[in-house]
Amino acid sequence: MPLDISNVRKNFSATPVLRDVSLFAEDGEFLALLGPSGSGKTTLLRVIAGLEQPDSGAVRFQGEDLLAQPVRERRIGFVFQHYALFRHMTAAQNVAFGLNAKPAKQRPSRSEIRKRVSDLLHLVQLSGLENRYPSQLSGGQRQRVALARALAIEPRILLLDEPFGALDAKVRRELRRWLRDLHERTGLTTIFVTHDQEEALDLADRIALLRDGALEQVGTPEELYHEPGSAFVFEFLGDSVRLPCTVNGGVAVIADAPVPIIGAAPANGPAFAYARPDAINVEIGPGPGLPAHVRNVILAGPDARLDCAIDGDGAIDVRIPAEEAAKFSPRDRVRLTPRTVRVWPVT
Repeated sequence: MPLDISNVRKNFSATPVLRDVSLFAEDGEFLALLGPSGSGKTTLLRVIAGLEQPDSGAVRFQGEDLLAQPVRERRIGFVFQHYALFRHMTAAQNVAFGLNAKPAKQRPSRSEIRKRVSDLLHLVQLSGLENRYPSQLSGGQRQRVALARALAIEPRILLLDEPFGALDAKVRRELRRWLRDLHERTGLTTIFVTHDQEEALDLADRIALLRDGALEQVGTPEELYHEPGSAFVFEFLGDSVRLPCTVNGGVAVIADAPVPIIGAAPANGPAFAYARPDAINVEIGPGPGLPAHVRNVILAGPDARLDCAIDGDGAIDVRIPAEEAAKFSPRDRVRLTPRTVRVWPVT
C-alpha cells in the first residue's frame, strides 16, 4: 500500500496515546481519522508527518521507511487547524515560503516560484488576493492560503489536522465541498483528522474511527453508519437512542413490544437496544411500547423533533416528518417503539 502504518505505539509519560495502530491508505484515497478528543488521531497524524516519534511500530510510504527520513525529506504537506500563517507575509509570500526555504540546489528559480504560487492561488480560488496579509483575509480564505502553502512543495501526502475547526458552520460546509473537489483534481493521498462525524461522512472515502488510542473500526462511511461493529461506533456516528431491553429468541423486547434486531443478536437476557431517532414509532394512547409523555414539539425544516420524557427516568428525542407534528402537543401520553434496533449486551 502507498501508506502503511503497522503496530504504532506512542506513550506520553506513562499514558498510552496510540495502542498498536495498524492502518493503510490507498493511492489517492481520502482517509478520515475520526474520534473524540483524546482518541489519538492528531498524534497519529504527527507521527506520519515526523513531528512525533513513535515508541514502536513502522510507517512506510511506497515501501520507504518514513520514520528513518528527516521531516524535510518526507515531502508531506501539513495543514493546521489555526492556519499557522506568517502574519508579516502576504498570501503569496506565505505560499512561497516552503519553496524559498529549500536548499539552494533544490530551490526553483524565482520565476518558477512566482508561477507556482500564481497557479496555486488560482487553484484555491484566491487569484487577485496575492498581496493581502492574513489579517486582511477571512477565516476561510486564510485556510485556503494554508492549503496552497502545503501544496506548494508538491507533497506526496497531504495531512489536514481539523482544518475547519476554527470556522463557523456555514463556511465549514462550503469548504468541505470545495476541499473534496480539490482532492479529486490533485489526486493526492489525503489524511484528514476531525471529530465532526458529519464532516467525515461527507468527505472521506474511508473512515478510521479511533477510541482511547486504538482503532475501533475502519471502513467506508456507509459501512460504519449502516454496519457498526460496536455500540460506540453506532452512538458516535449520528444521533442515537439507547434503550434497555430483553433479548428473547433473537428479538428485542422493549416494554412488552417485540422489535426486530438488525445484525447479530446476543444471547437471551438483558441487553441494550440502539436505534436512530427517525426510526421510532410514536403512538398516542395505551398499548405496548415504552410509555412517555411529550414535553415539547420543535419544528426544524422538513423534520420535527418530539422531546419525550420516559416514564420513570430519562428522555428521548424522536424525529418525525414535519407534517405529522400537528398530531402531537405537549403533555400528550405516547408510546415509543423502535421499528428495528441493533443490540449489544450489557457490559
